[in-house]
Amino acid sequence: MKTTFRWYGLGNDTIPLAHIKQIPSMTGVVWALHDIPAGEVWPEERIAEVKSQVEPYGLSIDVVESVNIHESIKLGSPDRDVYIENYKTTLRSLGKYGVKVVCYNFMPVFDWIRTDLFKQADDGSTALFYEHARIDGIDPKVLVKQFMENSKDLTLPGWEPDRLKHLDKLFDLYKGMTEDKLRENLKYFLEQIIPVAEEAGIRMAIHPDDPPFSVFGLPRIVKCHEDFQKIVDMVDSPANGITLCSGALGPNLKNNLPEMIRTFHKRIPFAHIRNIKVFDNGDFYETSHLTRDGSLDIAEIVKAYHEVGFDGYWRPDHGRHIWDEKCRPGYGLYDRALGIMYVEGLWDAYEKGRK
Repeated sequence: MKTTFRWYGLGNDTIPLAHIKQIPSMTGVVWALHDIPAGEVWPEERIAEVKSQVEPYGLSIDVVESVNIHESIKLGSPDRDVYIENYKTTLRSLGKYGVKVVCYNFMPVFDWIRTDLFKQADDGSTALFYEHARIDGIDPKVLVKQFMENSKDLTLPGWEPDRLKHLDKLFDLYKGMTEDKLRENLKYFLEQIIPVAEEAGIRMAIHPDDPPFSVFGLPRIVKCHEDFQKIVDMVDSPANGITLCSGALGPNLKNNLPEMIRTFHKRIPFAHIRNIKVFDNGDFYETSHLTRDGSLDIAEIVKAYHEVGFDGYWRPDHGRHIWDEKCRPGYGLYDRALGIMYVEGLWDAYEKGRK
């Protein structure tokens, strides 16, 4: 499997490319043009610029996360075809510059949800945290304000201020939206997009809902094994794939992640590997990658990838904030690098066992 590292771009990331390159097994960065609003075409010169910044370090730009989906597509609005055509244009440009995988999500309004960006653990580290009781009693606008204040000068993907300032309108638009209707809108999108992705040499990889259950009454359609099966059946193509994210699926402990890997591995071009600790009341926080530190069996998850001969891309997902590092929530250097070494150590052990 090919190790990658999420990088937010020059001037928008605390971690230099030179440091990323020094992580053992590193092959490339996972990137995006975070300043381009959802629905707009990515300028080809900007894609070329990122490629020129990254390649001198011997790193690839093979994986993009994410080309965001405009809300009109999710809502099935009359103007969705305009945004779908823009999406096609962006895919063609990305393919021209060697991009192989595009991760995206189909979550209404919010990309992901937590209640605390810097929850302190017993060892003094901090991490992302989700508390059910706070979500049940909080106004979404209050949560947005808190996130904006805590993210400071760094962009927080999925929480773009220009979009979320229209929060009341967005919630009104989603009134009456069911999972079945949202699923129909995803199918319409995929039927339009996948042939273009095939031509461009790109595999689309939908990210699970994070967390994998309804929040603020919004529908969720990418949360379990059954949902994945419905999605891959929508368009029967290797280009219609999955980003299997252990941390996003993990809060529902009924999700059998190794089984999902073994079932869908031919449709998994991209994997996120991270651990979480889930409490009896459903609250959860993000731990180190070590199996014993969380509720997910990361050793068994990596074993499943090894057994199926996974040769796609993977990245350590959210890490803790350790050693006083000042960084974007979940995206410091140190803990993610430690996570890579744990996963690569497991992989090496399974390789040796096979031989």
